[in-house]
Amino acid sequence: MFGSLGIWEILLIVVVVALLFGGKKLPELGKGLGQGIKNFKNAVMGTDKDEETPKDEKGN
Repeated sequence: MFGSLGIWEILLIVVVVALLFGGKKLPELGKGLGQGIKNFKNAVMGTDKDEETPKDEKGN
């Protein structure tokens, strides 16, 4: 995926993103990206937590 990009190109992209979004927005951006990837993966695999019904506390 990153075969054609060298370390300097990747570093430059990271610096530009950090300058554009700032230090406070980067964790939110990463969290949103991670959740999006997780949701996409679950949709592709056909698993969804909303479809699963939790078991009764009594064990029934």
